[in-house]
Amino acid sequence: MPFENPLALAALLSVIPLIILYMLRPKPAVLSIPSLMFVLKLERERKRVYASITKIVQDPLFLIQLLMLILLSIAAAGYYYNSEEPLSGEHTVLILDTSASMQVDSRFEDAVGIADGYVSKKNSIILASDMPLLALEGGGASAAHDIFSKVRPGAGTADLSAAITTGMRSLSTEGGRIIVISDFTNSKGDDPVASKNLAESYGIEVNFVKVGKPADNLGIINGWIEATDGNYGYTGVIKNYRNQNQSVEIETGRGTSGNASTSFTLDVPAGETNQFTLGNLGPGITTVRLNVEDSLPVDNKAYISIPDTSNQRILYVTDNGKLPSKTALSLLPNSELTVSKSVPSELDNYTLVVLAQKETPIGNSSVERIESYVRNGGNAVFIVSGALIPEKTGVDLIKILPVKPLRLEDAENGLGVEEVLKSSITKDIRSDEISVRRYLNATERTGSTTLVTLENGVPVLSYWQVGRGTVFYMGLSDELGENSWNNFHNLPEYPVFWIKLVQWLGGAGDISEYNLETGALTSLSKTEEIRTPSKTFTSNRILFDEAGIYELAGKRIAVNLYDDRESNTTVDASELIERAVSEDEPRLVRADTYTAKNDITNYLIGVLFLLILLEILIVRQRGEL
Repeated sequence: MPFENPLALAALLSVIPLIILYMLRPKPAVLSIPSLMFVLKLERERKRVYASITKIVQDPLFLIQLLMLILLSIAAAGYYYNSEEPLSGEHTVLILDTSASMQVDSRFEDAVGIADGYVSKKNSIILASDMPLLALEGGGASAAHDIFSKVRPGAGTADLSAAITTGMRSLSTEGGRIIVISDFTNSKGDDPVASKNLAESYGIEVNFVKVGKPADNLGIINGWIEATDGNYGYTGVIKNYRNQNQSVEIETGRGTSGNASTSFTLDVPAGETNQFTLGNLGPGITTVRLNVEDSLPVDNKAYISIPDTSNQRILYVTDNGKLPSKTALSLLPNSELTVSKSVPSELDNYTLVVLAQKETPIGNSSVERIESYVRNGGNAVFIVSGALIPEKTGVDLIKILPVKPLRLEDAENGLGVEEVLKSSITKDIRSDEISVRRYLNATERTGSTTLVTLENGVPVLSYWQVGRGTVFYMGLSDELGENSWNNFHNLPEYPVFWIKLVQWLGGAGDISEYNLETGALTSLSKTEEIRTPSKTFTSNRILFDEAGIYELAGKRIAVNLYDDRESNTTVDASELIERAVSEDEPRLVRADTYTAKNDITNYLIGVLFLLILLEILIVRQRGEL
């Protein structure tokens, strides 16, 4: 039976008391009458019973109340009926491409105008970029128009396939249609035509609507930053998508506005690339601008962010004047290196103290000054040597080291190193090329963090917090000559290691963390205020989908398009559209109708309400109210 709660039909028994109430009459009086009159009386009583039943049936109040009890019982039982309904086309999912290429000429404005014409009674809007964004779900026409008036294209790459999949989930119950509006020049993820065919196999109509036409462009498609000769330098790559050679004027300036301070020209052949370099980049934001008129302005600018390390003042304490670590630190961009043979009495002017004593032990008085300096927020790096063996170190020095020194040991065949914890400091170290022949056997201290160990488990890169500062243990000695302990200082990434270590200790991080490409997704350790090129919000997650400067967690991050395919505005996407409208009929794996469960309880309640009003009117008309 089509009832949600069939047991509630027992309420129909309430009809019996209703009938009894209407048939009840006053008890007749006992009188002495002649027998003939008694017989006549019985005949009249028989006719009166039949008349009473007829009167009850004809009484409108009885009929109304009887019908009310029946309807209440059916409503309580939850009556419903099933029907086969066609997949509705009233729910329209509009997928709008908001990638960088949609900024070409009037592509996005045209796309919004087309989408506006497809608005139906029920609409969902999905913005297709590096990740699909459901901007509206099941909203009316006015809500859809409001979204269209606010949305703008970003600087990412559209994942049309993921957007179609999201649209399929929105239409999985009652069906509908999906309208994809894009220039179809570039798409990440799966083939959008394959996703279209999959949706259609489930009875969902999918239409591709192409906007835009091929256009000329010239843009910056790549760029990277390197530290050379003690300074940061930038290399940019320009590509000419035009069919003729182009002489490009390049302007550079400071800050986000990029007011030109210098300019030069670069010849870029038709359909090819050329590079340019900038040297001596100072801390802060540098803007590079191509002084050209083309169809896509977003790739005519590049932003460069250099963390402010100009206040890095490093004290290098050593009794050996020729050490690779000293050379590497002297080449550190935007820093000042002071070399001393002993620990001075005043350390507050330094942001980092590196102790590289090879023979001379560090005295207790020096240890006291270093410990006080670190506890007040300073940072210290101890480079391992024979001066750190237990016989030459005091208890005070051992107390502040993140490892406990045991003894010097030799490895005739050499020992390899293993990265046990990934970090920006060790990101580019080729550990398989490091061979250690001598080392200070040590154990990790409770509360310390070890990044790299020898293959036998001895820690060689460890750190821990002392007060408000950090003590870092460098267990790979940089002694030169025949007595060298290892070959790490001979590898080309050795200077890079020191650059990253100093930046990490100074809170600056790796330079790559300040310069990202659009489409990057970053999770923060906590919810923070994030300022993008266009808006400000709070979140613990950020998708970099605009080109420009982002400010978060005390950092200024430069984000650039750097996408050859997205900058290629000469693509017309005709091949993709032809595949999308091919005559191949997809195989349906779901029928074009669905079984709908229709509950009539609300209608029954409406009828009951009308019956109650009718009963009141009848009673009032009889003068009984």
